[in-house]
Amino acid sequence: MTDRRDFLKTTAVAAAASAVALGSGATVFAESAAQCKGVIYTKAQSGKWEGKAGSHAPTVKVEGGKVAVSTGHGMSAKHFIVRHTVVLADGTVVGAKTFTAEDKPESSYELPADYKGKVYATSFCNLHDLWLTEFTV
Repeated sequence: MTDRRDFLKTTAVAAAASAVALGSGATVFAESAAQCKGVIYTKAQSGKWEGKAGSHAPTVKVEGGKVAVSTGHGMSAKHFIVRHTVVLADGTVVGAKTFTAEDKPESSYELPADYKGKVYATSFCNLHDLWLTEFTV
């Protein structure tokens, strides 16, 4: 990779792809979150970033088959949300959106028709790492 920005753009998708490669899809991704202290953070497990969950863990709203993801995080050239990714329980990446410092960290995705089950949304901050929110539809 030519620079840190390229690395950051691909981190969330690489994490999801790694989970799929392990054989149990995103379930491994979510279960690993508990074991990956210092790598994946959640509201319940904010580790060294205690107090940061409110502005880093993705917030999810589901209406019908549409998922809206937002991160309540300020955006500046030095500190911003780089990417959102949404992954199904079987490891299927529903979609991802990469942000610049000028963007609002909001994205939306269409779930597969009649999908029921766990879904994982990630938010990657260039300073405070990868945050995961698990939800069920």
